[in-house]
Amino acid sequence: MGIGSAYERELRSVLAGEEKGVRAVTRSCSESERAQAMQICQRPFLVVRAPGSGSEGTGDLLVLRGDICFPIEVKSSKKPKLYLSGRTVLQYQALETIGLKCSIQPFYAYRLKGVRGDSWRIFRVRIDGLTGRSRLLARSVPELPLTRNGTPYLDWHKGLPLHKFLSLVAKSESAKNIGSNTVSTKVYSEIVNSLTNQSDSSSPERNASSLSNS
Repeated sequence: MGIGSAYERELRSVLAGEEKGVRAVTRSCSESERAQAMQICQRPFLVVRAPGSGSEGTGDLLVLRGDICFPIEVKSSKKPKLYLSGRTVLQYQALETIGLKCSIQPFYAYRLKGVRGDSWRIFRVRIDGLTGRSRLLARSVPELPLTRNGTPYLDWHKGLPLHKFLSLVAKSESAKNIGSNTVSTKVYSEIVNSLTNQSDSSSPERNASSLSNS
């Protein structure tokens, strides 16, 4: 759990546009790859660790900006392929449900341990009916591949490198091509309300203030 939390913090630092964090994850990357990744420093996100992360469709991180917001589930392994089963399948299904309900695009970030260069790969959960910036972004990120029985899994070699993902989300779009701040705020509110209700039902002592303390 401690290692997993460390990788969450690593990705959180990068998406928040912290130069030190971006340089750390691109230390062994090429200059071109590092330059693409550094673009996020100009258009950073607010990144919040979800309470009860990894369940109920929240992912591990909630990534927010005026034009777009999305949950990310963070995974890591020493092997290129990571198969989902039991609880991790339920996590995927919950992300799928929240994506359809709130019209947002959930992602998986998969870190392969012990490799040089860009060790992160990004995948998307398949969500139909997306609009605006989410739809444009989904076109460039591969879906999780499926096993023979149709269960999604992670294959590091088939994902989008993090530096390319960062370059994509850092691109500026005109107002007519992206969702408005109002839309992102509404979606974020729906997610937070859902989290609060789930938290209250599982732990009576907790209330909405737990989000700010997580």
